[in-house]
Amino acid sequence: MYLEYGSKETEYLKSRDKLLGKSIDKIGHIYRELDTDAFSSVVKHIIGQQISTSAQVTIVKRLYEKIGLVNAKNIYNIERDSLQKIGISFRKADYIKDFAQKVFLGEFNIEAIHDMSDENVIKELSSLKGVGVWTAEMIMIFCLKRPDVVSFNDLAIIRGMKILYNLESVDKNTFLKYSKLYSPYGTVGSLYLWAISANDDYAK
Repeated sequence: MYLEYGSKETEYLKSRDKLLGKSIDKIGHIYRELDTDAFSSVVKHIIGQQISTSAQVTIVKRLYEKIGLVNAKNIYNIERDSLQKIGISFRKADYIKDFAQKVFLGEFNIEAIHDMSDENVIKELSSLKGVGVWTAEMIMIFCLKRPDVVSFNDLAIIRGMKILYNLESVDKNTFLKYSKLYSPYGTVGSLYLWAISANDDYAK
């Protein structure tokens, strides 16, 4: 399953930002896979912190091969050392184990985030060890399918803005200036900024 968007979103973005619009035409439609459920999405994005996407994919694949379903029961029952052996740092393993314990014991209702506002999703997820605003925002995009997420905490998003608008730096005010142009389809804007960050030819 891929993140869904179409001409309504892209035409709106093109009308709001001519530079981004040119890149949208060059890049075409972007296919990004969605996460299947909220619990595994949290685990996946904790694993993905400060490592490359390819490394994240490799480690997540190993985790599925090790335990089958990535759910609270299976993570709760696996040893911390076993997580480390598949490439997860001890620090991240502790975060994942703590999260699984809270869900497994009924101390944290991960499914409840589906019905929360964006602000409350960030607040709720950020209460977990090892989950900050960036991780919460990625879960909002790739699991909850929230339509208007542009992350100031994402280095690739910032790099994409620098390239697209020929900027040396992007402070909070500059970020808000451009991200407001994309609203209410900021998530689609994020997809294109990621693509520009990965290939600066898209912005030329």
